Amino acid sequence: MSAKLQVEHIALNVADPEAMSAWYCEHLDMKVARRGDAAIGMQFLADSTGRVMFEIYSNPAEPTPSYAKMGPLTLHLAFSTEDSAASREGLIAAGATPLGEIDTTPTGDRLCMLRDPWGLVVQLCQRETPMG
Repeated sequence: MSAKLQVEHIALNVADPEAMSAWYCEHLDMKVARRGDAAIGMQFLADSTGRVMFEIYSNPAEPTPSYAKMGPLTLHLAFSTEDSAASREGLIAAGATPLGEIDTTPTGDRLCMLRDPWGLVVQLCQRETPMG
C-alpha cells in the first residue's frame, strides 16, 4: 500500500451527544475538536494531546446501542491517568457508576472500570510503564 494510513477516530451513536460531550469535556479533559451535522449533534471529541478522537452523534438511521447492557470487556473507552484512585473518585462524584474496585495487574498496572451517566464504560489506566 502506498498511502500512509492511521486511525482518525471511532464513532459512537449515542442518545444525547450534547450532554455527553459536555460531561466528557468537563470530567475527562476532552475538547470538541470539530462539530459536524447539527441535526444529529455530531461532535468530534479529542483527548488532551489532540492525537486521539472519537465522534459522537445521535443518528436515527441506526438504533442507538444499549451501552448499559454491554459488558465492560465488550466495549470501553480507556483513559490514561497518573492517579487512578483520584480519577475514579472524581468520576464517581460526577455521576459515573463504579464497576468494581481498582485492580492491579501482575505487571503493576492499576485499572478500573466505571459507567458514564449514559452507560458507556470508561476504563482508567494507571500504567506502571506508560504506553505512549
